[in-house]
Amino acid sequence: MDAPTPKLISIVVPAFNEQEVVEDFHQRVTSVVSGLKLNYEVIYVNDGSTDHTSDILSALHDQDIHVTVIELSRNYGKEIALTAGLDHSQGDVTIVIDADLQDPPELIPELIMEWKNGFDVVYAKRRKRKGETLLKKTTAFLFYRLIRKSTQVEIPEDTGDYRLLSRRAVDAVCKMREQHRFMKGIFSWIGFPQKSVLYDRDSRTAGSTKWNYWNLWNFALEGITSFTTIPLRVSTYIGFVTAFGALMFGLYIIVKTLLFGDPVPGYPTLAVIILFLGGMQLIAIGVLGEYLGRIFNETKGRPLYFLNSYFPSEKTRVFTETYGSQSIMQDHNISSGTKRPLDE
Repeated sequence: MDAPTPKLISIVVPAFNEQEVVEDFHQRVTSVVSGLKLNYEVIYVNDGSTDHTSDILSALHDQDIHVTVIELSRNYGKEIALTAGLDHSQGDVTIVIDADLQDPPELIPELIMEWKNGFDVVYAKRRKRKGETLLKKTTAFLFYRLIRKSTQVEIPEDTGDYRLLSRRAVDAVCKMREQHRFMKGIFSWIGFPQKSVLYDRDSRTAGSTKWNYWNLWNFALEGITSFTTIPLRVSTYIGFVTAFGALMFGLYIIVKTLLFGDPVPGYPTLAVIILFLGGMQLIAIGVLGEYLGRIFNETKGRPLYFLNSYFPSEKTRVFTETYGSQSIMQDHNISSGTKRPLDE
């Protein structure tokens, strides 16, 4: 049986303030996919950039019939930008990749080969992480292993968003409309046959990372609270252990006083105990607040994003006329904005 050939490859690229690198990225990615002799579209999602990224993407759209540009109405964050790109992808194969060139586009043929072997999700797993500090490597190492141990979803370790998704995998991901989106977990949660492809991650060629340690901390909280209730359970266990310890200490004080007549410990001991119990209570309330805040956001039922503009490529138009739309945006009220005619 011959291996399947994709009718269209969609490449989804979220971009936020990437003016220094986006043109180099486009040259590399088009060099790779054009060599495959297959139809393709490159979907750039401008996530509210404040530099000249929008102008550069507009020029690429005018110069290259393969380029689609989605302009979000503001900065929604990378997870939402990825979702917007997947919502508008038309291909029976979709590849998600960052614009910073840390993930080499030259890996795309290998991803497609594994798709031809029957895998719906082919994710790029890092062997090395160049250009990153020891602290960042260590915290990433610990985070991936913590979330893997604490959830029932098999989230692969040392794996970012760089991956290939089949059409049915994209459709499954796009049906999940939660506001707090941890895409690495969502990609794993949908199931389907998945396989890793190893690679060495490069350092940034230009520009600066948007992920400082505060953003990474919030990202870790998002991942943990999105896919596990372990923090709530841990708070309960700590409460039981603390209460049991307080009971035992109280019995010890009573017995000691009755048998030996020792006075009850004074204010320093009481102050330490009260502060400790108060701190534990505040931590538990904070954990509850994290989950309650997420429930609050989900119950609003707001759209994930709005579009400022949508510039489809010529390849997208031809594919839609030939095969019909495969974009899930046709079935959901998830976007709004100006659609630019292709024959202007």
